[in-house]
Amino acid sequence: MTTSLLHSADSLAASAGLASLAPSPRMPVLFLGHGSPMNAIEDNAYHRSWQQLGQSLIAQYGKPQLVLCVSAHWLTRDDWQLTGMEFPRTIHDFGGFPPELFAQQYPAPGAPAAALELAQWLNAPQADRPVLVDALEWGLDHGTWGVLKPMFPDADIPVMQLSLVYRRSPQEHFAFGQQLRTLRERGVLIVGSGNIVHNLRALANTESPLQTYDWSQEFDDFVTRQIEQGDLGALARFQDLGRVAQMAHPTHDHFLPLLHAAGAVHDGETPRFFNADFQMASISMRSVIWGA
Repeated sequence: MTTSLLHSADSLAASAGLASLAPSPRMPVLFLGHGSPMNAIEDNAYHRSWQQLGQSLIAQYGKPQLVLCVSAHWLTRDDWQLTGMEFPRTIHDFGGFPPELFAQQYPAPGAPAAALELAQWLNAPQADRPVLVDALEWGLDHGTWGVLKPMFPDADIPVMQLSLVYRRSPQEHFAFGQQLRTLRERGVLIVGSGNIVHNLRALANTESPLQTYDWSQEFDDFVTRQIEQGDLGALARFQDLGRVAQMAHPTHDHFLPLLHAAGAVHDGETPRFFNADFQMASISMRSVIWGA
């Protein structure tokens, strides 16, 4: 069930921020390559990096007041939506994995009041359709809890998900992310969760995480250059790479969270990369943090 909210044009500019969130030092913004769902529970380099990341963020900034996650796994047809339930369920949106993965729970609270306030001042690219709040149906899918559980294992930080309207243009996704910048001064940690390269049809058993395909490396290099040069708007033109982009993303749902995260970056913020390798040759695990 979704609740439509009246849209207040440009109310973000007129607002000091979400009333339920206190002003804070600017939080960083993250894009995390989440890869296989098994990374959530396996003792591997990716899992350990997320554990260390969560610890370092808390040490430097304190606990976020809210985590806003844009996951590749919540696609909506027509409207951007925010989760607005008090206790979002843990969604096991995968198949063919061991029972211990399906047994995982991440009982983080939601943020209903913040969701209602946020939906009121976010401008959807289609001006005639407001951002919606989903109070019942969705929850936290594995693109969200799979990375947040290692980062914040106590599950005591409220978590909200933002959906992806797949049929909207990449430029619209980037522009939507630009609206989220202000939240970083209200104790909100923005996390995009997807993969810079994601082609499940080309998975291969490789001996080294550095082994990959030429097209996969080319696309990863392209994205890395744009981020290093601060030309984040160019990321929305990834389809100009033609066949390379089509191979890197037969569907581009796992790329869209990067556009939201990149949109939330302020000019001049220096990126820092980590997990800059590949899982099974065709999944780039490259991750980036801005502002820390």
